Amino acid sequence: MTVQKIVVTGIGAFTPLGTNATDTWNNLLAGKSGARPIDADYISELELPVTFAAQVVQSPEEILERVEVKRLDPSSQYALIAGREAFADAGSPTVDPDRLAVDWATGIGGIWTLVSAWEDLRQKGPRRVMPMTVPMLMPNGPGAAVGMDLHARAGIRTVVSACASSTESIVNAVEHLRAGLADVVIAGGSEAAVHPLPLASFAAMQALSKRNDDPARASRPYDKDRDGFVLGEGAAALVLETEEHALARGARIYAEVIGGAITSDAYHITAPDPEGSAAARAMTTALEKGGAALTDVVHVNAHATSTPVGDIAEYNALKRVFGDHLKNIAVTATKGATGHLLGGAGAIEALFTVMALYTRTVPPTINLDNQDPEIILDVVTSPRTLPEGPLVAISNSFGFGGHNAVAAFRSYP
Repeated sequence: MTVQKIVVTGIGAFTPLGTNATDTWNNLLAGKSGARPIDADYISELELPVTFAAQVVQSPEEILERVEVKRLDPSSQYALIAGREAFADAGSPTVDPDRLAVDWATGIGGIWTLVSAWEDLRQKGPRRVMPMTVPMLMPNGPGAAVGMDLHARAGIRTVVSACASSTESIVNAVEHLRAGLADVVIAGGSEAAVHPLPLASFAAMQALSKRNDDPARASRPYDKDRDGFVLGEGAAALVLETEEHALARGARIYAEVIGGAITSDAYHITAPDPEGSAAARAMTTALEKGGAALTDVVHVNAHATSTPVGDIAEYNALKRVFGDHLKNIAVTATKGATGHLLGGAGAIEALFTVMALYTRTVPPTINLDNQDPEIILDVVTSPRTLPEGPLVAISNSFGFGGHNAVAAFRSYP
């Protein structure tokens, strides 16, 4: 049986680097950082140990209608901005609503709504809790917002798999298209967790960088002086469809999604398996599903969060998969620029992987001054041109709970 080719025809983003996909990509190539001090009273009031994050560059209130802002948690606001852009970028395809689907993801969901409602309940009583509180805090809220806005009736599905979430949503979208459940799917993820509770919690775990004096240089994947990740926020979306459907409507095609895979470590609730065996299996399976050889891979957008343990574990997994070919692969870790978008990370990194193939340019890893001698990778630190001809790249995402998700892409045509 011939396997349907799945292609990317639209992209959208709302991130710490830009309010749209173009600005986000250009600022990534320019080596800019989205991390900066948090300008909020709660920083000093609560005496938080970490005082910075990679926040979105503009308030959604300046983009969305007032009623949308009022009825949506920030995680859904970000999703709506990115989803609308991606659909428009795809040419706003005319598609039967019963054949249009959304595969979305988040890691935490509507935490701003949840905590705010709890404070209102305690301080003002039950009558002051907003009627829309539950729809706004639900993890499926962002996907529902995108789906209702675009009138998607083939299904709106939400994945919550920590930091692997939105890569998993892309894998699901490919499977749903190949199963004939939709003609077009908007896949992506969003997160709006730059909030005092996650900041305090991640800091207590010793997971966050504490470089309060130099936020822009705090996220430093693969650097021997890395001390934790930088919390980020935002959203990204990809429009996926079968090649047949895309060609029939004359769509621009960015890249082909050749496969994806999901595995789990079953090792520890927060720490990755140091051997990386399950993560490695996700990479090999994703490539096998796409009929790609290991030697076809020229680029990896690594999960690489800038944590001492996580970066090593992923390197071990990459070694296990690629062996000697690893020295031929251009690796980048874009969380150095964007921070870690948690459930939205996989979507923005998939977008970067697609753009790397489309423009044949690998974006840089910033803040890498002294590469960890235990991580022997060809890490790209300034934009690098990829060769002509067919190219394969993968995007890795790994999350708390031992979730592993990998998406594999090929240049098009």
